[in-house]
Amino acid sequence: MTGDPRLARWMAIDLGDRRVGIAISDPEGMIASPAGFIERRAGKRPPLTALLERAAALEARGFVVGLPLDQEGEDSPRALEARRLAQELSARSGLPARLVDERFTTSAALQAIAAMGGSTRGRKGDVDALAATLLLQHAMRMAEGEFLRGEGTPLTTGVTEDTEDGVDG
Repeated sequence: MTGDPRLARWMAIDLGDRRVGIAISDPEGMIASPAGFIERRAGKRPPLTALLERAAALEARGFVVGLPLDQEGEDSPRALEARRLAQELSARSGLPARLVDERFTTSAALQAIAAMGGSTRGRKGDVDALAATLLLQHAMRMAEGEFLRGEGTPLTTGVTEDTEDGVDG
């Protein structure tokens, strides 16, 4: 990616067992908006091809992948899956992928919906997309955008080299 990455559309991914929430930023990196979700078959690898297709359709120029660390801030099995997904997205698209600690994004999304008097009944995909939106908004604000430029000290850096048991292509 050339130029200032804040001036490009970033796609956030909130990886879940049944759905993958998606959000997209505006080209100026100021506003994150929900961009729906992709169904995921239980027990199957993340839907890499569908994510890449959605990224192309949304004209994304980078990925922000939620990293579900455990309560102590350590990698969980799901965090390792997110690391592999970020690595695969970047390798297959040639676009940067950043990992962001996503603990509590879903609960924050649920709280936001409740605060507005809304219901989540039958709207699980909307909750996942809102969680991805909160994740992206956080990434855009981290150190005033240094994180998306690859500068500064992000909450979590890097992806593992191990792609065994990776993602569906």
